[in-house]
Amino acid sequence: MLFTLSACESATEPTLNSKKVATVIPVKTPVKVKVKVKVKAAEVIAVEKDLWRYISNRHSLSAPSDKNLFWHIDWFKKNPDYLTRVTKRAEPYLYLITKEVEKAGLPIEIALLPIVESAYYPFSYSHGTASGLWQFIPSTGKLYGLKDNWWYDGRRDVLASTRAAVRYLTNLNKLFKGDWLLAIAAYNSGPGRVQKAVRKNKRAGKKTDFWHLDLPAETRGYVPRLLAVAKLIKNPKAYGQSITFVENKPQLDSVVLDSQFDLALISDWTDLSLDEIYSLNPGLKRWATPSGGAHTILLPIDKIDKFKDNLKNSSVDSRVKWLRYKVGKGDSLSYIAHKFKTTIDQIKSVNNLDTSLIKVGEHLIVPVAQKDSSHYSLSEDQREQQRMNSKKRGTKVIYKISPGDSLWKLAKKYNTSIDNIIKWNHLSRTKPLKVGKKLVIWKPYVAKNKNLSNITNVGINIDRKVSYKVKNGDNLSTIASKFGVSVKDIKNWNNIKGNKPLQIGQKLKIIVNVVNSKMK
Repeated sequence: MLFTLSACESATEPTLNSKKVATVIPVKTPVKVKVKVKVKAAEVIAVEKDLWRYISNRHSLSAPSDKNLFWHIDWFKKNPDYLTRVTKRAEPYLYLITKEVEKAGLPIEIALLPIVESAYYPFSYSHGTASGLWQFIPSTGKLYGLKDNWWYDGRRDVLASTRAAVRYLTNLNKLFKGDWLLAIAAYNSGPGRVQKAVRKNKRAGKKTDFWHLDLPAETRGYVPRLLAVAKLIKNPKAYGQSITFVENKPQLDSVVLDSQFDLALISDWTDLSLDEIYSLNPGLKRWATPSGGAHTILLPIDKIDKFKDNLKNSSVDSRVKWLRYKVGKGDSLSYIAHKFKTTIDQIKSVNNLDTSLIKVGEHLIVPVAQKDSSHYSLSEDQREQQRMNSKKRGTKVIYKISPGDSLWKLAKKYNTSIDNIIKWNHLSRTKPLKVGKKLVIWKPYVAKNKNLSNITNVGINIDRKVSYKVKNGDNLSTIASKFGVSVKDIKNWNNIKGNKPLQIGQKLKIIVNVVNSKMK
């Protein structure tokens, strides 16, 4: 194969040899030099067929030293199955995301960011109400055009959220004058916090690159973790890792639907299971695509033609099943919408209603799912039911929200944290609790053996003082959750004032009741 290298305009250093000085000739124009490099064609093809290798060969971000990545690489080495699971999960989406990143001119490592953000799990939801592969919080998602309604959450839509993340990171890069590590740090903790750290270093006459900033512990670990992942994927065998081969070619394509479709119909038309449809389109919350306007879905490329053929030979009326419902005594649009898993607005729109008033005896046209709700196993309702039925260590409580309840009251009542309740139930921290809604709460495990002789025999007090060393990624909330105590208690025990971030290696005193401890 033949490669062409362009020499940059430069001057060669004078060389002293036997009292002779070589003449230095400035090069005023670029000179193209043809160099023959022996590379087996088969080797190049093999490299390009593996999408992970394709990404690795185009890395542009790095750390000053491997020392900056040591703790993260060490963690992966101790947990070799983690990256295996994550890379397998990334397979359906990786090509699409890589091309969106490349198209926008971002560093290709950005395609690896969902590994750090969500472990490439599209239904991922954090206690901070961040959702999807890119972990958008509601406010930022809204700012970048990601819709969130009863039918659909754009933060979980693979294509829409990827394009939004690309735009957001592009804007952050401009804000930080082309420094990608600062842009990535700002994606994690917010641009304001990073700008504040930069200004602080400037005033102190210190360097303002990422590695010298005073940032929250989570953010200090966030950027190195991404760079560590990139390094591990580039040379997995050297670090005892195994990654799933992903073919370097398109796997998915988008289809624009001009009206609402029952997902069961799409399943029939494509021979895909409903779980597969939800997994490729995790933004879909219910049994159908959103009502009112066009909607884009992703399908495997080899299913597109079959879907389009079925579409040509079908009527608009067949896309959603409709029921003629007779309004009974005590019925309301809210009750009917809840009963048939649809919205008040859709019922009003279909029936040309100007108000929410309905009369006993009149008939309404209501959309209904073609299959029983259990078939739509990855819909929001069914996933909520699965959370209610899940099993964990501890005592499960199904709690029905009453007037006056708050997250703080429930956390205190059940000896847990607000973050845990939010995570267990996919709640929003800012939205009020809905009276009547059921929550699943896990009370801390309590030893069944109330005889404390076994404990006292090994010299452990019921209230035990623990010295905890802060690790990368820790914060007060995660530490409080780990030990089943409150953030306020940790602050009091350690005389921590305000919201000062923890330092890696900092030692904290924790007082734990052994019987009620959640320590692992």
